[in-house]
Amino acid sequence: MTPLEHGGRVNAAAKHWGIPRDQWLDLSTGINPNGWPVPDLPPEVWQRLPEPDDGLETLVRQWVGAQADAACVPVAGSQEAIMALPRLRPSCRVGVPRPGYREHGHSWSCAGHQVASLDWAQVSGEDESWLDDLDVLVWINPNNPTGETIEPDRLLRWHQRLQRRGGWLIVDEAFVDGYPELSLGFATGREGLVVLRSLGKFFGLAGVRAGAVLTGPALAQCLQNTIGPWTVSGPARHVMRQALADERWQATTAERLSADSRRLGRLLAAHGLNGSGGSLLFRYVQHPRSAELADALARQGILVRQFDQPPALRFGLPGSEAEWERLAQALAACRMSLTNR
Repeated sequence: MTPLEHGGRVNAAAKHWGIPRDQWLDLSTGINPNGWPVPDLPPEVWQRLPEPDDGLETLVRQWVGAQADAACVPVAGSQEAIMALPRLRPSCRVGVPRPGYREHGHSWSCAGHQVASLDWAQVSGEDESWLDDLDVLVWINPNNPTGETIEPDRLLRWHQRLQRRGGWLIVDEAFVDGYPELSLGFATGREGLVVLRSLGKFFGLAGVRAGAVLTGPALAQCLQNTIGPWTVSGPARHVMRQALADERWQATTAERLSADSRRLGRLLAAHGLNGSGGSLLFRYVQHPRSAELADALARQGILVRQFDQPPALRFGLPGSEAEWERLAQALAACRMSLTNR
């Protein structure tokens, strides 16, 4: 199948629009623009094979609030788990959110499973009989790109209903940092419940390819056997340990991102893009002329994510005052341009 497109394709944008790469403001990814400051790495992390007993798994459990007996499998970003998990089951029926991070449905479909798209109205109602048509449910909490959330009690109810038939609930928590009340980390360790976490978004370490899967022991062992040893490099494990141990930075960053997300929502509303939802790291707004808006911003060297179903835009956070001002000016120019047509 054709690979899916993602945010952050600045090289392609520079080529398409004829604007040099270093002149782009990339707001397309939902990655913290002021991520955890990576220090110089000791030479030995480049020279030795990764050590599985380096304490990383313990730090991951503390980070997500998991019990000590929860099985933890470090992975090269959530994407590795998203691609591997469908290979651990025979062909079955899988539900994924729509809209949502499309790699989930893509990976299950590529592995020969039947994939059903679920919209918000269906899953947020009182009737949960739709679960009985599924063997696996993948949910994203908060959802990417909409920012919609499901409370943990409901998610656990879904898990219990699926688990009674040998089913799985997979919860992608890539954007949950800063919302500890939404995380299912405390419930990990149960068979049939899989929680995916990533250091790419909140920590701004997408290039490291660092994440973890928390689940029950049997499923964790199957996953580990499938992905094999050393999928997370020694330098990546070192950076993960240091970042996860830096709780002061995490607390300060959560406060800053919360304020910046609210600021971005106000900025969008001031330029006619009302009713945005989102998370700490992005705002999502539906707009019937989203393609035209994305195009108008790109002509000014600002890259955002544009969606067709429904027509919508996702804006990441600017990283400096100069970038905030540049976005404000570009939005004003777009509004004037679209109004005059």
